[in-house]
Amino acid sequence: MRTVLIAISLFISTLAFAQVPSVKVENSKGESFDTKTLVNAGKPMIVSFWSTSCKPCIRELDAIYDALPDWKESADFQVVAVSTDDSRLLAKARSFAEGRGWGEDYLLLFDKNQDFMRAMNVSQVPHVFVLDAKGKIVYSHTSYLPGNEVELFEAIKKCR
Repeated sequence: MRTVLIAISLFISTLAFAQVPSVKVENSKGESFDTKTLVNAGKPMIVSFWSTSCKPCIRELDAIYDALPDWKESADFQVVAVSTDDSRLLAKARSFAEGRGWGEDYLLLFDKNQDFMRAMNVSQVPHVFVLDAKGKIVYSHTSYLPGNEVELFEAIKKCR
């Protein structure tokens, strides 16, 4: 048990110092986007790695999208949805995200080579991070159960 607690403590302390790496991905317009510039906005953010074949990913991003108007009333933050679909599914991922309205409120990024995914040490989707205004990871979770989005917002509120 003590070993598990030590491992969890080390993991949490690692998260507190981790930052967004510099990786080239595509934005919704197909332009090159350097992920390091995410911190230029100077506000906290939710970064969600997803794919079109991942039902829990879609449910979580939809739950965030539904809650966003209320959340935005009490916190200034950004949501970044990073598609991990490969280049064969890139067009499908773009139209899927736009069709759900995510492009209106989310920064959509497309990691067709999974370089950003690997740089963030993401091994499965959904994987969601909360970053503070300086780009430090302050919260992370994998998988999705209804209500997990509330934890994300609580982490965002602590970033003020």
